[in-house]
Amino acid sequence: MKDVRPVTWIKNPRSGENCSMDVVEKVIPPGISRKTRELHRQVLGYRMSPLKGLDNLSSILGLGGIWVKDESQRLNLNSFKVLGGSFAIYSYLKKRLGYMDRDIPFTVLTSPEAREKLGDLTFAAATDGNHGRGVAWAAGKLGCPAVIYVHKDTSRARIEAIEEYGAKVVVVDGTYDEAVQQASLDAKNNGWQIIEDTSWEGYEEIPIWVMQGYTTMYAEIQEQLSAQGFIKPTHIFIQAGVGALAGSLVGFYKGLFGLEAPKLIVTEPTNAACIFESARIGDGKPHLFEGDLDTIMAGLSCGEPNPIAWEILRDFSDYFITCPDYVAAKGMRVYGVPLEGDPFIVSGESGAVTLGALMFIMQSPDCAELKEALALGPNSQVLLVNTEGNTDPFHFRRVVWEGSDPVPAEYRSI
Repeated sequence: MKDVRPVTWIKNPRSGENCSMDVVEKVIPPGISRKTRELHRQVLGYRMSPLKGLDNLSSILGLGGIWVKDESQRLNLNSFKVLGGSFAIYSYLKKRLGYMDRDIPFTVLTSPEAREKLGDLTFAAATDGNHGRGVAWAAGKLGCPAVIYVHKDTSRARIEAIEEYGAKVVVVDGTYDEAVQQASLDAKNNGWQIIEDTSWEGYEEIPIWVMQGYTTMYAEIQEQLSAQGFIKPTHIFIQAGVGALAGSLVGFYKGLFGLEAPKLIVTEPTNAACIFESARIGDGKPHLFEGDLDTIMAGLSCGEPNPIAWEILRDFSDYFITCPDYVAAKGMRVYGVPLEGDPFIVSGESGAVTLGALMFIMQSPDCAELKEALALGPNSQVLLVNTEGNTDPFHFRRVVWEGSDPVPAEYRSI
């Protein structure tokens, strides 16, 4: 019989060990969020995405607070991904122009003089949807072409959202990981510059810049929490595909708070759990997740971890969990039909899985052991990141309007 448990989990045996902070300091060095925010503040239309409190839901679940960083409202792009892609392209251009030793305005990079020095540039990326849209947007701001590779199961809505910014979209007859391989090969053959959020041997600098770009979001969170009277969350549930977002968040909070960092729980789809599988094998290396990666969480449908992100997650995450699709679907519906007094949030499949997971952990007897291990209770202030909004309207309506991917009867709380 197929395992439909809402949460499968393992504790990271390295958590609490005296692991070297070298990789954290390399990828998320002190002060990097100041630099990324200086860039992003220059972008027309920039404002902090909201941090929303689900006070009534947290009360029902027996928690002190649930805080949701709502990236569906990021620059009208419906996702956090633009933060990484834009900072990576900015850093690449600085290096190409010989400006790496100093901060320069974005307008300098887009000036006619800079464009003449740079010559013809084409940016390429593989994506599950949101990263490609962010790269296409940033390339368009520079007046540069972009070629974005997607896997065969990418929805038409996600493809059109990328094309909206002038990019050419290439559909690869394979998985996300095969799209990454094809994008890299074509970029090499055509002289394009690849902008990826995953790394491989000889390609590490740009993925690190992508991960650094995300720190703008974490700096905003800390500022917003401070305004609510909190120094930090007690727990953070963060979703993972290749692990770039999760790795940068874990690195940021470990670098900022050290041993006093929040409990960090990395969350993946059951059918695309490359981080969980690498942790389960336990030899310290990243491992490929075998399978067709069939999940509604399109932004997390990745079979191979980012090796750089994996090093951080391996040493500093506290727990790894996986969830079937119905957990994400429940999260979408709860965000979209909140308790009276709680804010309405539009969340896509990949954005909602952490809320669904948290609810099952707090309410399902099947998850009682994990709830106790995490010490979740009235003093807990839990941070979630809604990483995307309604990025696939057709599927969003199937879940929210028509009730697709329902919770199995044995796990329903009402």
